[in-house]
Amino acid sequence: MSASTADLPVVVLGAGPIGLAAAARLIERDIEPLVLEAGPAAATAVRAWSHVRLFSPWSEVIDPAAEKLLAATGWVRPDAASYPSGGDWAGLYLQPLADVLGGKVRYNARVTGVSRAGRDRIVDADRDQQPFVIHYTGPDGTEERLYARAVIDASGTWSTPSPAGGSGLAALGEKAAADRTSYRIPDLKDPAVRARYAGKRTAVIGTGASAFTALAYLADLATSDDGTGTHATWILRRGISGSTFGGREADQLPARGALGLAAKAAVDDGYAAAVTGFRTAAIDRDSDSDGRLVLVGEDGRRLDAVDELIVLTGLRPDLTFLDELRLALDERLQAPVALAPLIDPNQHSCGTVYPHGQTELAHPEKDLYLVGMKSYGRAPTFLAMTGYEQVRSIAAHLAGDHQAAERVELTLPETGVCGGAGLFDQPAAAEETGGCCTAPATLSIGGPASGSGGC
Repeated sequence: MSASTADLPVVVLGAGPIGLAAAARLIERDIEPLVLEAGPAAATAVRAWSHVRLFSPWSEVIDPAAEKLLAATGWVRPDAASYPSGGDWAGLYLQPLADVLGGKVRYNARVTGVSRAGRDRIVDADRDQQPFVIHYTGPDGTEERLYARAVIDASGTWSTPSPAGGSGLAALGEKAAADRTSYRIPDLKDPAVRARYAGKRTAVIGTGASAFTALAYLADLATSDDGTGTHATWILRRGISGSTFGGREADQLPARGALGLAAKAAVDDGYAAAVTGFRTAAIDRDSDSDGRLVLVGEDGRRLDAVDELIVLTGLRPDLTFLDELRLALDERLQAPVALAPLIDPNQHSCGTVYPHGQTELAHPEKDLYLVGMKSYGRAPTFLAMTGYEQVRSIAAHLAGDHQAAERVELTLPETGVCGGAGLFDQPAAAEETGGCCTAPATLSIGGPASGSGGC
């Protein structure tokens, strides 16, 4: 790295929990960060599920370096044992942290491409000596360019949900059915959203915490005065077994275990009907029922028409703007090759993922890191604490403190059943979990903190 390149900032993509923690860790190491956030405020993705609560309490979702920056302003940590909602996390912690960072965070800055200055993907000569060049569109839509000594991509996976199609591709007709399809857990406190599902028949595709939450929400709606006639069809790509509903009472994260119990109750009480072994191939319009949707399986089965479709089949990373960089990604999970065996959801739960850092996250492109949910690719076993450890290690490495970078400074809590530890009854089921440890989910509309999620 040349002297001029060393003077450049480290550019962090995304002002979510891990991106802001990365900035705090860089400041701790006297390295200048610059955070580019596509949305108009910090934690744009978290705000999109502000109505749900996390599985993890406040004590596990605040980065230590970030807390030091906030404490200097008189900020007081919320009750460590309580469970924040997405809205709480964004409003009480993440936005105040971004405010402390001030001009180090640029909003409405959508990254469109990252490369090496003067070097496309195929050029070897002096590649590692060149700064990174980042193209992004600013608030007024004009294209901007800046340079960086390193890039930490914490942009997450929220913007790229997986489709309904059983092959991993969109089902035929899925795009045409967009007006009746949602890829998010509905906020049934919102009157407009509530009216969309009340008294309607809704198909829910997925078998993870997010799907459990949607089923619980719809069952709760069905028992309310304005929800008479509400019914769910639960689409499972595999069969129902003893592990389908997760850990339930055995889950060491009680809030997450309660979700499995709620989903089971929705089926047992008749508010949801399970359809097993169904892989969606097409979504047709029923011309005889006001354009309702008919799901067609790969085996030719056609299900009864539904009014709405909720697809909760997981999330995947957007790698398009990194196309000119040299990444080493696992062919299944789309996670860094050294990290993939540690997070394979067929083998690991959230709590059995060994803490890891820059060594496992490194790519052939020197000083480029994918962190947070994005580093996990399609695996749903991510915890915020793990992401905080990732960026601590990376900041230490960029500062030249290699001993600290290799040191493990995190002990994960036991998190019970998750992923391959019991949620899936067959291999490769991660495609339909919707995020065991990270996709936001809640148990009831008006009840106590009981959801999961973002960590």
